[in-house]
Parts: sequence; structure tokens; C-alpha cells
Amino acid sequence: MWQPSQLPALSSTLKARGLALDPNTLTNLTSYPMDAIVSLGGCTASFVSPDGLIVTNHHCAYGALQYNSTPQQNRIDDGFLAHTFDEELRAEPTQRVYVTEQISDVTPRINEAVKPGMDAYARYVAIDQARKSIVQGCEQPGYRCDVYTFGGGYRYQLVKQREIQDVRLVYAPPRSIGKFGGDIDNWVWPRHTGDFSFLRAYVAKDGSAAPYAKDNVPYRPTHWLTLNPKGVEAGDFVMVAGYPGHTDRYRLASELQNAIDWYYPTMIALLTDELGMIEAAGQSNPDVAVKYAATVASYKNALKNFQGNLDGLAHSRALETKRTQEAALDKWLSHQSMSDGGKVNGAALATGVQRLRKLVDDQTLLRERDLVVSQLARGGMFHAAYQIVRLAQEKQKSNLDREDGYQQRDEVRILNAQQRLERQMDPALDRQLVVYVLERYLKLPADQRLPALDTWLAGANDAAALERRVAALYAGSKLADTATRVKWLDATDEQVRASDDAWLKLMVALMPDLLALERHDKTVAGEFASLRPRYMAAVTAFASAQGKPVYFDANGSLRVTFGTVQGYARHDDDVGEAPFTTAEGIVRKNTGTAPFDAPPAELKAIEDKAYDGYASPTLGTLPVNFLADLDITGGNSGSPVLDKDGHLVGLAFDGVWEGVSSGWVFDPERTRSIQVDVRYMLWVMHRLDHADTLLKEMSVPAEP
Repeated sequence: MWQPSQLPALSSTLKARGLALDPNTLTNLTSYPMDAIVSLGGCTASFVSPDGLIVTNHHCAYGALQYNSTPQQNRIDDGFLAHTFDEELRAEPTQRVYVTEQISDVTPRINEAVKPGMDAYARYVAIDQARKSIVQGCEQPGYRCDVYTFGGGYRYQLVKQREIQDVRLVYAPPRSIGKFGGDIDNWVWPRHTGDFSFLRAYVAKDGSAAPYAKDNVPYRPTHWLTLNPKGVEAGDFVMVAGYPGHTDRYRLASELQNAIDWYYPTMIALLTDELGMIEAAGQSNPDVAVKYAATVASYKNALKNFQGNLDGLAHSRALETKRTQEAALDKWLSHQSMSDGGKVNGAALATGVQRLRKLVDDQTLLRERDLVVSQLARGGMFHAAYQIVRLAQEKQKSNLDREDGYQQRDEVRILNAQQRLERQMDPALDRQLVVYVLERYLKLPADQRLPALDTWLAGANDAAALERRVAALYAGSKLADTATRVKWLDATDEQVRASDDAWLKLMVALMPDLLALERHDKTVAGEFASLRPRYMAAVTAFASAQGKPVYFDANGSLRVTFGTVQGYARHDDDVGEAPFTTAEGIVRKNTGTAPFDAPPAELKAIEDKAYDGYASPTLGTLPVNFLADLDITGGNSGSPVLDKDGHLVGLAFDGVWEGVSSGWVFDPERTRSIQVDVRYMLWVMHRLDHADTLLKEMSVPAEP
């Protein structure tokens, strides 16, 4: 997961693997192809036309589909195609498109703010204030700036992005194509999923970023990706540029052990319970099923990911590998001494590593409390009330002193979140989920509970009593009404405190306890901000001594990964999996029942071999998905897969089961990314959905 600035140092490797482009062009964020790669704030996408057309995964547009669906007109199931600009639908209000234009190192500026002798909390505040000051000096209308942390504070980079606020849904195939195989096939190979969709970015008539408005016009990017309708074949060079969200490859062995022993099993049990409640409510109320469609998809993906991690880690040497790596690092540090003329203070770094290990161990004692509080905070009404109360309190401060997420630049996001809540939350189900989390809360040790919450519970200590308390809470609140929530966003702290709304009264009472927890978390973060960089410094020095380059864990920033189209062997004695799936596999998998219910028109076209020129001459048929040894993770969904010349040949959307645990330790032999092949995407658009106007817009011939 290389940063663009690192690629010139890898020129010889890139050229040897087959890249035809000059690697130096990949460092220029304002030229082709890098300025065509965009973030959707959780997924990746790319411009593919001069009129702001964006291609990404089907599951990345799920929120837009859900926002525009009703039980009577379910666009998730039926798909959607706008034939004109006027027919395009507004995506959900919080959807944004971010175009990275500049990345600069600000590590010295952050480190200068940290003074000798600062305690952990003061260190956190100093770093936080420095970050906010840098961001404030960077931002201007139409742009969003953020300081990204690399290596736990080893490096800090300022990222400046154009922020496009008006995003619209253009086209998505029906669920029977876009999610063919569903959760059964998630993380599974062979795969036959048409995981693609199209959005469009809009701006004001003068080209400036603007909220959604009917008279906005399509955004005109400087560059956009060209598609290669011939695709790629086995052994070809491919690369992905995107925004991977999170990996843990520099976490300690003890942190991996905690994930195996507690985190993954706990989350599997918790999400299974909550998913059962959501699906039961959806079966009796179609409106609930639509509102929680994106949540259900997210939960099911997380469940399979967590179970995949457990299974993969159980059958891999990841934990043993981490322990071996740490032992080798400890041994190397013990032999490094500046007094002997060396460049590394091994003793100082070793002390930092030991302190980090102790801090990690200490935090596991509070893991259950932290989980319960985080689950409560995710609730629809809880979060809505929290935002209202917190915003009113933060607005009393200067903008620089306001909490991150509640500054002036964040107010439009808060407004959008409150506006969309009615389409994503059912109060009765939300109430049921709150009761479930409170049952877990009651099992916490007394010294880990929240005094204000205990006072509000008034002795309720079983499910029936909790249900009565929570039912009264919802009955005494009007926050389920969107207009009411939006109105409260303009209230002063005094007005909020005087409210008789039950949810607001509870949140006002809870806020001191929640802020105390937040201060504790900031103190711990301040300690980590001192120790994680030392560990990263030790790892970097050790790698340098071996002549190896170092990349940082994924953190949502722009990265590039490269490799080749290739299959893999599931086990050492396996013959191996082929790198492509084909259209005939759809027919073999089809049962006529979701999620293996391919459209009849598709089955007929495959039977007739009506591939319209999109078949691979090597395979002799239409490719659907393909494998590559690309290093991707969550956030890379929708990333364009580029060929040696920088042309789009697919979209990354998943990985194989055997590589799920690569977020901890990357296994190049069995970790594979799964891509939807550009030829299948174009064939579906032309043959099945008749989206030829979009093909024309992308300068793709209807039949190559």
C-alpha cells in the first residue's frame, strides 16, 4: 500500500512487472491518472467522462439506492438507469466526492507543538490543536483538508481535497447482477458478481462546490479515466489506486491475540443478535427492511469478515509470525548502541517498545465498557440527541477550540445526518436495539458504569424493566421527527438544557460522564502518540538495516498497489484456482432464488453466447470477475484497476477467504483481490440494461 511519493523509488520493480507509464507520473496528483481517482468517504471511485460521471462498486452506491427506495419502488432490487441528466436522483445527503489535490508533510509542525514534560493529556491536546490550526489554514470554500496520522504519529501529512457536495445516482444494475451470490459468495472464489454502479458529481454553474440544487451542473474534471474494453489476461500487469481504510500490520502480537480471543468472537455474537432483530422487524414491516437494507448489508459483510479473520488466523502462522518478528526486533535493538558508533539508540527504542506493550495490556481491562458505550452511541436516537447537545455546547467555544467533528466546517455534515435519519431508522426497532445494549451494560463492573445512566435507569435490572424505561424515553421525545431535530441544531446550550424532551434531558445528564470517558480516551491516545511512533521508528530502522522499504498501515489516505492477474492455490498441495470466472459460471450457479437468481434475459444471452464482441479471445467466452495479487482492504471497494498504460480494466470489490486475515499479516501466496472485469460491466450495460448513452459518454463503442 504505497504512497504515490514512494513509487519513483520502486521504478525498477514497476518496470520489471510491466508498467508502461513513467512511475513519476503517478506522483503528480493533478495529472492523469491520479487526479481521476476519488474518495467517496468509505469507498473509492473514479471519473470516467468529462461530465463528472463516476464509476464505483454497486455496494458503494447502496446508500444512494436505499435512500431512493420504498417498498413500492425498490431500486435496490430493480436497479436504476437515468437516461438524461434530469432523471438522475440525489444520493443520500451526506454523500460526498473528494478529489485529492495536494499532500504535504507536516510532521515538524505537529512535533513542535509537543513540549518536554507534557503529560499524556496535554500531549493529546497539543497535537489536536496543531492539527486543527494546520487544517484551518488550509481550508477554503469548496475544499476539505485533514491531517492524516501515519505509524501512530511517526509521520503526519496534510491532505487537501476538493469536496463535491452534490452527488447523484445515475445507474446501477439490479440486485440479481450487482449482488449476485449475495452474502453466501462474499469473500468467496469463484465469484460472478457485477459489482458496479455509476454516480455523477454536480457543482454550481460557476464551477464552485455547492449543496444539492436542481440547477447545478455536472462537474468537469480535468482528467478522467479511459476504459480498455479489451480488458486484461492472465499474467498482465495491473495496479490499483484508492483509499484503503485500515490495516493492523504494525500492531503488537498481544493486540492480535486479543482480537482472536475476544474482539472477533464478541463482535460476531453481538452483530448476529442485532441482525436477527433487524431482519425479524423487516419481515413484518417492509418499510423497516428498506430503511435498514444498507445496515444489514454492512453487518453481514462485517460478520463474514470477522469469521474469516478467525478462520484464517486459526489456520495461518500470523500470530507466530508476529511474535517472531517482535523477537527479532527486540534482539536487533539490543545490539544497537550509539556509543559504539551506531545510528540507532537501541536501548531507548527498546524501552519505548516495552512501555507500549504494557499500555496495550492495560487497555484490555476496559474493552467491554468501551464496546458497550460505542454500541449505545451508534443508536439512531442516541446519536441524534448526542449531536444536538454536543453541538450546542461546542458552539460556545472558539472554532479552533471546538471538538473535531463539531467545528463550523462540520455543521453541514451534522445537518445532513439529521435529515437522512428518518430514511434509515425505525423508532420501534431503534428502541429494541437500545434495550439490547443496556442489558449488556448492566453486566459491567460497578466501577465501569456511568453514574448518570444508573440514575436514569432507576433500578431497572432486567429486560422487562429496561423495556419500560426505554419505552417511556421514546414516548417522551419528539426527536423522531426530522423537522424537530433540525430545529434543535440551531439551539443554544441554555435552550437545550431547558428542554423537557426526554431524550435531550437524558443526554444533558449523561454528557458529563461521556466527556469524562472522552478525556480518559484522549489521555490514552496521548500516551499512544508518544509510544507508537517509537515502535514505528524501531521497525523502520530494522527494515532499513535489511535494505527493505517500509509502507505504513492503511489509514484512509491515497495509496497505490501493483501486481499481476493470477490465480492461487488454496493449500500447498492444491492445483490452484484459475484467475478468471466466466459467464457460463453464472448459469451453473443460478437457482432462480436469491441470491442466485440471475435475470432471465442474462441467462438467455449467455445461452445464445450473445457477447457482442466483449468475449476474451484467450478464454473464448465472456469474463466476469478476475483475481490479482493486489494488496487491498476496506475502502478500496470501487477502486479502478488499471492496466500497464493506465486504462481502466476492472473494479476491485472483494478478496478471497484465505486472505481475509491479511489485514494483520500479508500473505502474498494466498491473498488475492477480486475484481469485476470491465468486459462484463460493459456487456451488462449494453446487452441487458441498454445504457448505451453512458457507453457513448465514456467513448466506449457499443460493440468493440
